[in-house]
Formats: sequence, C-alpha cells, structure tokens
Amino acid sequence: MKLNLKKQFSTLALVTSFAATASMSLAGECRVAEASMDKPGGFPDRALTMIVPYGPGGGSGQVAAAMAEAVTELTGVSINRDHKPGGSGTVGMTAYMAAPADGYNVLEHIDDASSAHALDSSRPNPAEDLIPLVVSQVTFSQIYIRSNETRYTDWPSFVAWVQAQDGKATIANVSKEGSMERVIMKFITEASDMQIQQISFDKGAPRYGALLGGQVDALFEQPGDVRKFLDAGNFKPILTVFNERPGVFSDVPTHREMGMDFEPLLRFRGFYVHKDAPSDRVDWLKWAFQRAYCEDSYQAFNDSKFMNVIDSYRDTAGAIDMINAAIVQYRDVYKEMGLDVK
Repeated sequence: MKLNLKKQFSTLALVTSFAATASMSLAGECRVAEASMDKPGGFPDRALTMIVPYGPGGGSGQVAAAMAEAVTELTGVSINRDHKPGGSGTVGMTAYMAAPADGYNVLEHIDDASSAHALDSSRPNPAEDLIPLVVSQVTFSQIYIRSNETRYTDWPSFVAWVQAQDGKATIANVSKEGSMERVIMKFITEASDMQIQQISFDKGAPRYGALLGGQVDALFEQPGDVRKFLDAGNFKPILTVFNERPGVFSDVPTHREMGMDFEPLLRFRGFYVHKDAPSDRVDWLKWAFQRAYCEDSYQAFNDSKFMNVIDSYRDTAGAIDMINAAIVQYRDVYKEMGLDVK
C-alpha cells in the first residue's frame, strides 16, 4: 500500500520544530539551574541504579555513561548502570517498572518508549507513568555505506544498485517494527521505489560491525553513534534525513533534495524516574540531571556526537510536551500504515 506521505506527516512536522519549542536554551538553563541543592532527608545516601534498555556500545549506552559521569561529577553520587537490552527497549522498561519506586532507580530511554505506547496504550506512557528528568539528546538519522565501497558511491548510485538487486540488497537497522528507524525506512523505500532487506540488530556494536565487515550493504543510524567510524574513515553518509544540510555534513544530500516529500522523525534520548517516587527526591533528581547537562564533560560529549546541531535540551515540562506530541504523531502514522493500534 502506497502511503500518503504528506498526510501522514501533517502532524509529524511538529517533530522537527523541537529545536524551536525547547523550553529554554542551554545558556538560559545553566543560569536557572542552581549550582547546588540540598539533599532531601539525606537522599541519596548510596549509589543510584540506572537501567539502560540497550547495550553499552550503542547511542543509549554512550549517553547513559556520559550523563552518569556528569551527575557524579556534580553531586558526588555514584550511578551503577544496568544494561538490559532486548525488544527494542521493552525488556529494560519492564525491568524498570518492576523496580522499587524509591528514587534510587532511574531509567534511560529513547523515543522508542513513546512509539511503543502509541502502538499499544497498555505499555507505559513515558509522560505519565514516568517523570522525565531531562531530555539530553535530539538528533537526525543518516544512511551510511563503507568508505571504500565501489559498487555505489552516493545516494543516486546506491538507489540504482538496490533497484537492480531484485530485493536482495540489505541494510542494517534496529529490530522493532514501528520504530522511528523502521518507519523512516518505509518512507524512504517507497519514495525511492526500491526494495531492500532490513537486517535486524538490537545492539549497536553488531549493527555497526555488520557494515564494517561487509555482511550488509548499508546502515541506518544516527551520526553520533558511529562517530568513531566516521573519524576513522570507515563509513561515509550518503543521505541525511533532515530538512536541511547540517553544516558538518554539508556535502551530504538530504532526503528532500533526493525528492522525498516527508518530514523527518528525530531520535531523542532522556532520563526518567517512576511517577510514584517521593516528590522531594524527584525534585532533587530533576536538578541533578538538568544541571549535569551543563557540566563541561557532558557538553564535550554531546559536541563530540554531533548533538549540538539541533538543540538537545528539554527540561521536564519540555520533555512532556515533546513526548505527548510524538505519541499522537506515531499513532496517526501507525493507523495510516494499517498497524493494529491498541
């Protein structure tokens, strides 16, 4: 079924306005967030646990490590990261919702939590069942090939090659049907009139390794997650899924320049606490994670991951607005796609 891309994305246009609707700029937030805050009743008097629903090598693992380091630098409180990959975030979410809601357990998650709730309302709503502490990364996606690839060298030649393979071409992607990556790839393939097998990897490292080792022909990913491969000259982007060329990728065409008329979905990553956690502990955690975003170490990390191209900061209110909009947007898309929206 051919999808009406313009209709699908009439509400999804809101996603690309995240930067314009951020609750405040980094500079403004670092002025507002107090440099210190008293611990409520001595909380926390031991290490926090951060559940990460993805492996340590991918984007979530990297941002979790960077934020944990920044919070510890700021507060002196250690954070133990507990990686629970599987089910495109559902295994970790299930584990987190079963953990004590005492404030000692926090969660890292991405937009998959919003899209999962959009598809099945019985799954946790990250804007209601959780309290966003901070959204600390917002970014776009790209399609990559090996830099030494000779069968194709850019997006037009890649499309022509894929069309000639009779459905045998492959691209590494995440495993969850209905995820941001899968939705965008559906739009790309339909708009480009090409068939390509999406090879599923739930963990980042095997996904990147599949392209590096030649097991797949291309990779769908965000630039910060594969920065080391870009710096090493292993991968090169041939398509940017964004409305304009970011300055750091000024030589890479956007999907719009290649004739695709849809608004891009963006990846966002943030940190959460259970809605039933004690309110004074939640307030301290909000301060700790929002202020940690301003730490030099975290800012250096975000800069190194191209997370300064789009305004990556959302406080609790800004994150809730973003999540609620995303849920509505994904739900509309899923209905258009004919998926069983519950």
